Amino acid sequence: MYGRVIGAGTTGAGGATLAATGIWAHNLALFVAATTLVAAGTALFKLAPRRRAGR
Repeated sequence: MYGRVIGAGTTGAGGATLAATGIWAHNLALFVAATTLVAAGTALFKLAPRRRAGR
C-alpha cells in the first residue's frame, strides 16, 4: 500500500515537472517566434522607405 502511494507521488511529481518544462519550452518557443517576426517586420519597415526614397 505504501509502495503504491509513494510510486504514485513520485510519478505525479515527475509528470508535473515534465509538464512545467513543456509549458516553459512552449512559451520560450512562442517568445522566440514572436521576437523573430517583430524583428523581421521592423527590418522590412525600415528598408521599405529607403527603397521608395531611392526611386
